[in-house]
Amino acid sequence: MAPPPSTYAESWWGKEERGTPVVVKMDSPYSLVEIDGPGMASSEKARGKNAKQFTWVLLLRAHRAVGCVAWLAAGFWALLGAVNRRVRRSRDADAEPDAEASGRGRAMLRFLRAFLLLSLAMLAFETVAHLKGWHFPRSAAELPERYLRRLPEHLQHLPEHLRRHLPLPERLRVPEKREIEGWLHGAYVAWLAFRTDYISWAIQKLSSFCIALFMVQSVDRILLCLGCFWIKLRGIKPTIVSSSDDVETADGAGYFPMVLIQMPMCNEREVYETSISHVCQIDWPRERMLVQVLDDSDDETCQMLIRAEVTKWSQRGVNIIYRHRLSRTGYKAGNLKSAMACDYVRDYEFVAIFDADFQPNPDFLKLTVPHFRGNPELGLVQARWSFVNKEENLLTRLQNINLCFHFEVEQQVNGVYLNFFGFNGTAGVWRIKALEDSGGWMERTTVEDMDIAVRAHLNGWKFIFLNDVKVLCELPESYQAYRKQQHRWHSGPMQLFRLCLPAVFKSKISRWKKANLLMLFFLLRKLILPFYSFTLFCVILPLTMFVPEAELPIWVICYVPMIMSVLNILPAPKSFPFVIPYLLFENTMSVTKFNAMVSGLFQLGSSYEWVVTKKAGRTSSESDILALAEAEAGPPPPAKLVRGVSEGGLREWGRLKEHEEWAAKLQQEKKEHDAAAAMTPPPAPATPVKKSKAAKAPNRIFKKELALSFLLLTAAARSLLSAQGLHFYFLLFQGVTFLAVGLDLIGEQVS
Repeated sequence: MAPPPSTYAESWWGKEERGTPVVVKMDSPYSLVEIDGPGMASSEKARGKNAKQFTWVLLLRAHRAVGCVAWLAAGFWALLGAVNRRVRRSRDADAEPDAEASGRGRAMLRFLRAFLLLSLAMLAFETVAHLKGWHFPRSAAELPERYLRRLPEHLQHLPEHLRRHLPLPERLRVPEKREIEGWLHGAYVAWLAFRTDYISWAIQKLSSFCIALFMVQSVDRILLCLGCFWIKLRGIKPTIVSSSDDVETADGAGYFPMVLIQMPMCNEREVYETSISHVCQIDWPRERMLVQVLDDSDDETCQMLIRAEVTKWSQRGVNIIYRHRLSRTGYKAGNLKSAMACDYVRDYEFVAIFDADFQPNPDFLKLTVPHFRGNPELGLVQARWSFVNKEENLLTRLQNINLCFHFEVEQQVNGVYLNFFGFNGTAGVWRIKALEDSGGWMERTTVEDMDIAVRAHLNGWKFIFLNDVKVLCELPESYQAYRKQQHRWHSGPMQLFRLCLPAVFKSKISRWKKANLLMLFFLLRKLILPFYSFTLFCVILPLTMFVPEAELPIWVICYVPMIMSVLNILPAPKSFPFVIPYLLFENTMSVTKFNAMVSGLFQLGSSYEWVVTKKAGRTSSESDILALAEAEAGPPPPAKLVRGVSEGGLREWGRLKEHEEWAAKLQQEKKEHDAAAAMTPPPAPATPVKKSKAAKAPNRIFKKELALSFLLLTAAARSLLSAQGLHFYFLLFQGVTFLAVGLDLIGEQVS
C-alpha cells in the first residue's frame, strides 16, 4: 500500500519521506521550478538541497522587499519634486483677485491652516486614547465589566443582543477623575466633558440650521425640475405674436428692424477672428445692421490684429466699425455704456451682444428678433449657450453639467412662468428702449448683465428664453481660469443685492415678484447655496469626526446630495457616468464660491476687479467647413482702405499688404500640393492632434484647496477610530478630490 503524500513539514523534518524539490534559477529575474517524477534524489540529498533552496527563497524575498522600498522611495521623491515645481510656479505666477494675495484670502488661508493643525493634534490625541482603551462605547453591550456594574441591577443581566440597543446613561460617558491615573488621561476626560457640554451643542445647532437650508434649497431644485418636466411634456415654447411669414415676404419687404450688434472684448487674441467672422456672416440686411467691435485691449499687437480684421470685413461690404477706449474704466459695463453713447445708436431699435468667444449661427437674428414684434412689453430675448469644448477634459465635462441645468431648467422655467431671469451677458437681444428706461449700463458691480436685468424687471419689462436657439462658445479649460470666473459670478450678485435692496422695496411690482426676487433669486440661489455647502460639508462634517456627539445623519451626507446630483445631471444624460465626480467637485468649488460670496457681500479684498477668462480659441466644425469653403473659393478681392474706417491707416496698409502676399503664397503652395496629391494615393485619415503638454499653462497649486484636502483626510483617519464606514468613505473621496484640485490635476487632458 502506497504511503500517503508527504506534507511540506514532513518533507522538511522527516528522514524517510520524499519532498518536492524546488530549483532556484539565478537568472534575472529569479524563478522557482518544481521538479516531480521518478528518479528523484534520496531524502538526505533532498533535505540538503531544500535547505539551500530555502536560503535562496529568503534572499529572493529580501530582494523584492528592498526593490519595493526603493520604488516607494522613488515615487515619494518624485511627488515631492512635482510639488516643489508647482510651488515655485505658483510663486512666479501673477496674483489672482481671489487668491491669497488679498487680506481676505490670507485670513481664509490662516483659518484653514489653524483648523488643520488643530485637527492633526486632535487626531494624535484621539489615537493615543484609542490605543490605551479610553474610547467610550455608545451602547451598553460594549461596556467593560467595571462600567457595566454601574447599570441598574435589572439591566446588568440582560442578554447581549438586548443590551446592544440600550443607550448609555448620560454621566456614564465620562468617568470620574478619581478612577483614573495620569495627567494625559485626565486631560482627555476634561476634553470629553468640555466638548459634550459646549462644543457639541454649538455644532448641533449650526448643523441643524444648515440642514434646514439644505432641504429648502433641495425643494426649490425639485420644483424647478418638475416645472421643466411639465414644459417638456406639454411642449410649451415662446411663440411669435405675428406670423412667421412677416419675417420675409415675397416682395422682399418684411420685419427687419435696425439691429446694432456689439462685441465687447479685451485682449482676446485667441478668439477675435472666429467671433468676428461668425457675426459678420449673420443673415440680415446689411443696411439694417451695424457691428460694433468694442476693444478694450491694452496689448498693441492685439489691437492691430483686431483692427485689421475689422478692416477686412468692412471691405467685403459689412457695416462694421472699430472702437477702442484709452482707459478700461468700468470694465465691460463701461465699454458698453461708452458705445451706447454714440449719436448713431438712436437710429437702431435693438442691440444684440456677443462676447469674444461666441459663434452665432447665420439665422440668429431671424430666430430672436421676430419675438419683439407685437409684444411691446418684451425687453429681452435670451438664447442658450452651447459649448465647443465640453468634452475636452474632466473640468469642462463637469462645467457642462452645471450650465446645462442652468439653461435647461432654471432659465427656461423662470422664463415660462415668471417672464424673468438673469441676463447671461451675451447671446441675447435687448430692446434699446428697455435699456434706456432702466437706466442703461452701470459700472457699480462686476455682474452688469444681472444688474440691468433686475432693473428692467423692476420697471415692468418681460423676458423670453429660447432654449432651442443655441450659440456656440468656450468653457474654461483650466482650473485657474474657471476659479477666477466663478469668483466674479458669485461676488457680483452679493454686491448687487446690497445695492438694489432699497429699489426692490420701492418698486411698483407685485409682492409675489418682490418675494421671488429677494428670497429665491438672490438669497436662496446666490447666498444660501454656497453658505450651507461650504459650512456643512467642509467645516461641520470634519468637526463631527472629533465631536461624535454631534454626528451628521447619513441621509444628509449621502442620500439627499446624490438625489440632487442626479436631478442636476438629467439635462445632460450623456454625463451620467460623472455623477459622483460632479457631486464631489461641487463641494470642492464651495470654497471658492463661499469666499467670493463673503467678499462681495462685505466689499472685501478685490471683489470689484474683473479678470478676463482665458480662452483657448476652440472653433466648431461648422466654422471649419466655412473656412475651408472660403479657402477653396480663392483669395478675397483686393482690399482697399476706406478713409475713416479705423485708426492708423498707414500701419493697416502695411498689415494688409503683408496679408495679401501671405495669402498669395499660401494659395500657390496649395495648388502645388493639390497637384502632387493627385498623383499619389490618398493618405490615411489623420488622427486628432492632442494638445502638447508644453503648450499647456504651467500647473499651479492652490493652497486653500490643499489645506482642506489634508483636513478632510485627517477627519477620515479619525472616523476609522469610531468605525463610521460611510462617513469615512465620503471624507476620503472628498479629500482626494480637494487634493486633485489643489494640485491642479482636474484640468488634465482626457485621452
